[in-house]
Amino acid sequence: MKLTSAQFKKDFLSEIETLYSTALADTSNIEQYIALGHLVRRYNSQSWTRTAKRYRDHQQKQVYYFSIEFLPGRLLAMNLLSLNLLSTFKRGLSELGLDFETISQAEPDPALGNGGLGRLAACYMDAMASLRIAGNGNGIRYRYGLFKQIFMNGYQVELPDDWLRTGNVWETRRDNKSCVVRFGGNTWLKKQPDGHLQAHYEHTEDVLAVPYDIGVVGYHNDITNTLRLWSAELPPSVTKTYYSQEQRDRVSDITKVLYPDDSNTAGQQLRLRQENFFSSAGVQSIVRDFCENNDDLQQLGKKIAIHINDTHPTLVIPEMMRLLLDEHDCSWDVAWTLTMQVMSYTNHTILQEALETWPIEMFKTLLPRIYQIVTEIDRRYRRQELPIFGQKIVDQTAPLGNGQVRMAYLAVIGSHSVNGVAPLHTKLLKTDVLRDLYQVYPERFNNKTNGITMRRWVQLANEPLSGLIDTTIGKGWRRNPNRLQELIPYQQDDHFLHQLLEVKQQNKWALAAYVQKNMGIKLRTDAIYDVQIKRLHAYKRQLLHVFEILREYFKIKDHPEQAVVPRVHVFGAKAAPSYHYAKSIIKLMNAVADMVNQDPVIGDKLKVVFIPNYGVSLAELIIPAADVSEQISTASKEASGTSNMKLMANGALSLATHDGANIDIIHVAGAENEYPFGLTAAEVYHYYEHGNYHAADFYHADPELKRILDSLIDGTIPEVETVGREIFDSLIQYNDEFFVLADYASYTQQQRQISHDFQDQPTWQQRALVNIATAGYFSADSAVARYAEDIWQVPHDQLT
Repeated sequence: MKLTSAQFKKDFLSEIETLYSTALADTSNIEQYIALGHLVRRYNSQSWTRTAKRYRDHQQKQVYYFSIEFLPGRLLAMNLLSLNLLSTFKRGLSELGLDFETISQAEPDPALGNGGLGRLAACYMDAMASLRIAGNGNGIRYRYGLFKQIFMNGYQVELPDDWLRTGNVWETRRDNKSCVVRFGGNTWLKKQPDGHLQAHYEHTEDVLAVPYDIGVVGYHNDITNTLRLWSAELPPSVTKTYYSQEQRDRVSDITKVLYPDDSNTAGQQLRLRQENFFSSAGVQSIVRDFCENNDDLQQLGKKIAIHINDTHPTLVIPEMMRLLLDEHDCSWDVAWTLTMQVMSYTNHTILQEALETWPIEMFKTLLPRIYQIVTEIDRRYRRQELPIFGQKIVDQTAPLGNGQVRMAYLAVIGSHSVNGVAPLHTKLLKTDVLRDLYQVYPERFNNKTNGITMRRWVQLANEPLSGLIDTTIGKGWRRNPNRLQELIPYQQDDHFLHQLLEVKQQNKWALAAYVQKNMGIKLRTDAIYDVQIKRLHAYKRQLLHVFEILREYFKIKDHPEQAVVPRVHVFGAKAAPSYHYAKSIIKLMNAVADMVNQDPVIGDKLKVVFIPNYGVSLAELIIPAADVSEQISTASKEASGTSNMKLMANGALSLATHDGANIDIIHVAGAENEYPFGLTAAEVYHYYEHGNYHAADFYHADPELKRILDSLIDGTIPEVETVGREIFDSLIQYNDEFFVLADYASYTQQQRQISHDFQDQPTWQQRALVNIATAGYFSADSAVARYAEDIWQVPHDQLT
């Protein structure tokens, strides 16, 4: 879009006057941000309209990406980047005496996801728009985000994340697209004169699903796709004039918070209500729109693709069957064929606790018609596969079993494609997690390694690096990240390597300034910035990182006269509110940070920073400053990871286990440019098979490790008596479920090597350059192109 600075200023001042009836000088940052948002939407409104018309006129196949999480991050700068207006806005605001960065910080950062799953969904939405794929997101408009994290006496405390307090300038409410979603009541089938069974409902709890649409702007291509988020409301009624507060709360709770505490029955029911709510509303909307523009329902599979992002939206399968059977009079066989043609499923975990199951009684009571359909899917699956695979395999893979509705199994059975998100993960799905279903449906399984959008994670998050790349190899990489490989010849260019170092220093200064201002901790910018940012879970092993900090701390305390390479350890992580052990680790991390940071003997040789309320915006600040990317999950536990890719693209070297996409990063960039360590997945499974892992043996055999573990319980670390004992016992008495002690020696050896290597900055920058240059392999554009070709069967722009 062409826009002069003068025209922008005129439009902006007009928008301020229209919205607030006052002069610019009398407005706040949040008001200025809202005005900018309205202006961006006005500039882009015709694109959004044109895109929908173009898809409709060309009868383009629509992809609907269902995810219970979307973590979009702030949208002002992202939309301006995609519209090619970012520099114009910045210049115009500067001429008005305003600072773009200050204003953009007023934008809420909606925490509509817990981490990687939601951020991946947002990256893929961006990629679909940028590749001209007719892509639509479908999720939940949570009234409150995940939670706002603060620390009190080192413990995580969760506060409401009121991200909608000032409204959301990017959304459009679509009342005319609302749907009714049913819960509970009684359902029965009545035979019609033509032999068709008609579903009848009584005493149901009806909820109105109201969509709010957000435009997803493609990169410099006049495409704007739609992310649709559903909000739960009470339906209008001609017979009911009053709803009790209890009824109002019960409905509003459906879209109140992301991931309600499911450690009790009420929380589990609410989670299931959420999943059915957005799955049902989304499928109803899709079928309704399809029928408005198509006469032949048999074309559904050729015109529609529905993608299930992890198990949470699996109810789209029986909901599609319900609509085809009950409202469009399809036979079961026709409905099932169409449903399977439409559906595809990405599995994101090998952790059994994350493969959702629901008690049959709860499921049947809450979703009676859906349960009838799942029961019939189960019956027909058993009848078809029993003669081929036998009772044992069929019992182990059927949607219903052990008193549970098994969502992952239902997702596999009802989809034509099932993919993992890294080669190791996909292999483990085939050989372990979904092994029996792989025997039944080997042709459905495939791999699609995750990807990230370089537009946000390099172009926006790291403008100094982006500028350096532009002046070195041109701007072609901005549209095709694979062209970052053109940087490889500059490995021997001393001037370029020095500039790369200066970029890193600039980003460290920005992070250090934030930490000083918000946490009161002064950081050196010549130190190694050692970063671990991800959800707090025992398998991700923030604990191993803490042990390394203690090792460094004791070394300095024992020999304060010795020179050390200074370190800054940076953490960002939230623990689920009901995950007690993870919250205990947070308390330990904060206690260690306090002990280290306040010790005068340590000084500025070692600092530990646990930045609270980690989210997309903080990631954009932390990642460009990182020297070391900690990817230290137990081998075989992390499906893929995406922080590893973001850090790699910004020149951090990976300290990584042989897990998830770490393996691919090590392969693509070269092991000589990373720091691999630890057990392999095969070695982990060998321990499982033989039951011969004895954590206590590592504890007793290594005096350094023993000292670290003993410090948890002997008073060395202040104020960790309870959590220290809990963590110590989890490792020694309960045998270290995630092999922290087994990997300790290998991990700390690589940490010592990092300290040695970092002193040779030219060589370090050469290795950083290789990481940047090969990061295009993990772009969301490339990943989504593979989905489009192999799974969704839709056309897309080629990366040029």
